[in-house]
Amino acid sequence: MEINIKGLFQKVLFVAFIGIFTLNASCTDKKKRDIEQVINDALNKSVSQSLLMAEKYADQPLVLPRSYIDGEMTTSDYGWWCSGFFPGVLWYLYEDRGDEDLLKYAKQYTARIEDAKYMTSNHDVGFMLYCSYGNGLRITGDTTYNEVLLTGAKSLSERYHENMGLIKSWDFNEKIWQYPVIIDNMMNLELLLWASKTSGDSTFKHISVSHADKTMSNHYRPDYSCYHVVSYDTITTEPHKKQTFQGYSDESSWSRGQAWGLYGFTYMYRETKEKRYLDQANRIASYLLNHPNMPKDYIPYWDFDAPNIPNEERDASAGALIASALIELSSYVEKDAADKYLTVAEKQIRTLASDEYTAKVGENGNFILMHSVGSKPHNSEVDVPLTYADYYYVEALVRYKKMMEKTAQDK
Repeated sequence: MEINIKGLFQKVLFVAFIGIFTLNASCTDKKKRDIEQVINDALNKSVSQSLLMAEKYADQPLVLPRSYIDGEMTTSDYGWWCSGFFPGVLWYLYEDRGDEDLLKYAKQYTARIEDAKYMTSNHDVGFMLYCSYGNGLRITGDTTYNEVLLTGAKSLSERYHENMGLIKSWDFNEKIWQYPVIIDNMMNLELLLWASKTSGDSTFKHISVSHADKTMSNHYRPDYSCYHVVSYDTITTEPHKKQTFQGYSDESSWSRGQAWGLYGFTYMYRETKEKRYLDQANRIASYLLNHPNMPKDYIPYWDFDAPNIPNEERDASAGALIASALIELSSYVEKDAADKYLTVAEKQIRTLASDEYTAKVGENGNFILMHSVGSKPHNSEVDVPLTYADYYYVEALVRYKKMMEKTAQDK
C-alpha cells in the first residue's frame, strides 16, 4: 500500500495550524474577558468610593474633594483648579451605570461650581467647568448648562492677549515671570473649542489654535519632552525664561506635564483635524513609551529625571492621564500604532486597578486611587490620592469599555 507522505504531512500541518489558530483565538477571547472583568470590577469599586464621598459632604454645599493627607481630608471651594474633577467622576460613573443616586450627586456637586464661570483670574476655568458642566451637558443634554459653559469660556478668553497669542497662566512671581504659560493650560482649550462650535464665534477657536501652536513651538525640546513653564517677554513676545516649576529641575521631564501635552494635542487633533497636532501627540507618545526610565507597568515616576530612580514616588495621576489619552489617540492612527497604544493603556489600567494603587472601599478618604504626586519640590501632596487622578482613571475605564463595546458591535 502506497502512502502519500507529502499529503499526510500537509494534513498534519493543516491540523496543527487550525489547533494553533483556535488556541490563539481562545487566548484572545480569554484576555478580552479578563480585561472586561478588570474594568467592571474597577468601576464597581469607583462607584462605591464615590458614593461614600458624595454622601459624606452632601450637606456641605461649599465643599469639593481635593486630597487625603496624613489621615486628614483636604477640600476646596469652587475657586480651586481641581473643583470640577469630582463632579466629573460622578458624571462618568452615571454615564456607565445609569444609577439615579449618581445622577443626583453629579448634579448637586456640579452646581457648586457655577460661580467659576465668572472667574477671570484663573486660567483653569476649563478644568473647572468642562469636566463638570461639560460632561453633564454631554451626557444629559441639559441645555441650561450651555450658559454656564459659554460664560466661562468668555471669562477664560479674557486671559488671552492677541499680541502674545497665548492665554496667560499665572499672576504671581512677577519678579521672575513676565507672561508665564504652563503646559497644563493645553487642557483648558477644550472648553474654548466647544464654545466655538456651540456659539459660532470663531474667536474661541482662534485662541485655542494660537495657544496650541505657540506651545508646540516653544515648550517642546528636540526630543519632544516639554518644559513646565515658559515665560514670554511682554515687549518682544518671545520666550525669556523656560523652567520646570513642579519637576526635579528646569531641564528635567516632569511626568504629569508630559501627560498634559499628550492629552491636549490629542483632542486638538480631534476638534480641528489638523495633522500637526496628531503628529505632535504621536511624537510625545513615542517619547514617553520609549523613555528608559519609564517603568514596565507604565505608571511613571513623578519626574523622569528624578535623581533616585527607582526609589522615587510614582505618579498615578500621570499614569491615568496617559492611559486616557492613549485610548483616544489609538482611534486616530494606523493599526500597529493603535495596538501598541492600547497594549500600554491596558497595562496601565490593570496596574492602577490592582491593590497596589486602588484603595479598599471606605479607606483612602474615599478617593479611588492612591500614590499620586502634586508637587514634590514644594512638598505638596506627595504620595497621596488626588481628585484629578481619580477623574482621568475613571475616564480611561469608561473610554476603554466603550471602545471594546464598539469593536464588538463592528464585528
